[in-house]
Amino acid sequence: MPEDRHRVAVVSRVPPRTAALVVACLLLPAVTAASCGDEPSTVVLGAAARGTVGEIVEAPGSVTARAAATVSAPAAGTLDELRVDAGDRVRRGQVVAVIDSPAVEQRLDDAAEALEQAGTGGGISAGGDFTAVRSRTDARADAAFDAAREAAAQVADETLRAALLAQVDAAREQYAAASAAAGTAIRSVRQGVAGLSRAVDALTAAQRVQARQAYQLADAAVEALTLRAPVSGVVQLGGTPAAGTPSLTDLISAGSGPAPGAPGGGTPLPGVDVAVPEGAAVAAGTPILTVVDTGRLGLAAEVDETDVLLVTNGGRATVELDAATGARYAATVRAVDLLPTTSARGGVSYRVRLDLGAGKYDDGRAAPAPRPGMSAVVRLQVRQAVDAVTVPASAVISADGRTTVWAVRGGRAERVPVTLGVQGEDVVQVTTGLADGQPIVVSGADQVRSGQELP
Repeated sequence: MPEDRHRVAVVSRVPPRTAALVVACLLLPAVTAASCGDEPSTVVLGAAARGTVGEIVEAPGSVTARAAATVSAPAAGTLDELRVDAGDRVRRGQVVAVIDSPAVEQRLDDAAEALEQAGTGGGISAGGDFTAVRSRTDARADAAFDAAREAAAQVADETLRAALLAQVDAAREQYAAASAAAGTAIRSVRQGVAGLSRAVDALTAAQRVQARQAYQLADAAVEALTLRAPVSGVVQLGGTPAAGTPSLTDLISAGSGPAPGAPGGGTPLPGVDVAVPEGAAVAAGTPILTVVDTGRLGLAAEVDETDVLLVTNGGRATVELDAATGARYAATVRAVDLLPTTSARGGVSYRVRLDLGAGKYDDGRAAPAPRPGMSAVVRLQVRQAVDAVTVPASAVISADGRTTVWAVRGGRAERVPVTLGVQGEDVVQVTTGLADGQPIVVSGADQVRSGQELP
């Protein structure tokens, strides 16, 4: 037999269900042979025939959503409004909830008051200690920037979070320039090359920049309390469920008081709704809801390294789900990852990403739409030979390091070296060594001897 290339555990090759495996098997009177006292075995004759052979790589996989994003509380407070419910469809940018955070709103009020005072000079006088004033202004700016960055880091929406962080960085750079100008003015005054008014004006300008930026950042933090859907899709209340059973530590902490970031305080117990109700207290980072984009479902399949080079973009596949017994779904290869992953068995595999199409049962009924995370068996159609010379896989044997077939010529068995092409589980393509219609041994090849008479 040729080298066994089938992988039962992770990846195996089986013939496509739709392939026309045309093999002529001429059952002639049985020829029996005995070896080493074994019971006689039957040698069955057939013939090479033209047909279609398909080669399949089978891999485990799971259904994937196009995108999923969790909307979390950006600051500590209470869930003032929840404008959607589980199962609702939302559009990107749609308001889904509002957080009431007195601390964030107080920071905005304080920033507004500081901005108003900065407009009047902020208590800077010609006889004051300019260096101390500059140091206090720098400290207030640093505190405002740090608070704004910490608040922005709690925003779940990546686009909004990135925009807020960029705003903080730009404000810090702008203030640094104003502070540097104030420092230059102070040094000029000390050196006697500039009047006191220049230092006062520079410090006043720095204070105004700091106060204005602190107000803008605080206002952005208040605006972030209005939660919007980061993607279009279907609402699921709470965050992404964690896998596994809660540990003893989780169960103890769930009953001992609030835990930061956990809805309602603590790790939810089994059977307890993780949804945060309106009016409930939330911590910064508490997941309020998750939006799942199911507009285009996909698949992620783990293909063994020995087979991944056969998989190409645009290749077709059939998919079977554990959740929909008897149904088959169509899929198309979208991409093959370049970097490998390590399988649970310790082998190396590569992730193949596919677009998932509609499914049908054998009787023609439409199959149900899958859900993200469902387990799947993916059968990738990697190669196909049409109108090829084919023989049953059982006819092929390995001898002296060569792949051979027993041909019947002149009524006697003759070992013929062959070259194989596309290989299915039951039928393989022979590219050299045999012609269409050549009589061969298709079963019991290990019982045949060179020159043996065969009917």
